[in-house]
Amino acid sequence: MNKRYLLRLGALALPALWLAAPAAAQDFPPKKAVSLVVGFAPGGAADAAARLIAKKLGENIGQTVVVENKAGAGGNIAHQQVANGPEDGSVLLFGSIGPLTIAPHMMKVGYDPFKDLAPISGGVHFPNVLVVNSASGIKTVADMVALAKKDPGSVTYASTGNGSASHLAGELFSQRAGVEMTHVPYRGGAPAMQDLLGGRFTGYFAAPPTALPHIETGKLTPLATTGLTRPAYLPNIPTMAESGLPGFRR
Repeated sequence: MNKRYLLRLGALALPALWLAAPAAAQDFPPKKAVSLVVGFAPGGAADAAARLIAKKLGENIGQTVVVENKAGAGGNIAHQQVANGPEDGSVLLFGSIGPLTIAPHMMKVGYDPFKDLAPISGGVHFPNVLVVNSASGIKTVADMVALAKKDPGSVTYASTGNGSASHLAGELFSQRAGVEMTHVPYRGGAPAMQDLLGGRFTGYFAAPPTALPHIETGKLTPLATTGLTRPAYLPNIPTMAESGLPGFRR
């Protein structure tokens, strides 16, 4: 198959097609470093997960696997780089939901996820958690909704880029709550988290690995998770449905 390899990162559920599509029938090139391209900045959940996978993959195939961060455009730049790159199995993509399933329907991208990329394995799958800076005084989803209704557009939320899972979660929140919020896109979870801690915006649907350390120190307040059930690592935090906003599934 004339396709580049793909690893999937999903903070939201992806269509089964991506899980069921056949992998490229090709071995890793011997005696050559393998690149694992990530579409987000270092320090975020995608980067951390990719480094864990790269380490284990390198051990399994007996070759060096190097993580390459190519942040920008919600991950689209990384996806285009891999789609247009070498076809010898030396470049892998740690893909994400936005560039694979959302961006191609929203804008012109330089790749076709069906023709230019071949899925080989799922990466990680988790619900996001809506967090706010604890200094904001917001304690619940109802508090955030009330603030947004009081002053439309004043409540801001960050994402890892246009079309990303965190962006879609924010838009779904606005739709379900009947409020207007302002979207602030970033190049990855790490810079978004840094600015949330600095109080530069209101909320962020963050990946748990990025948010949990700051929840534990009390710097961030978790309001709700986006899954159907409460995750084991946040058993006391309600789901969005429990908070009065149904429709969130992952």
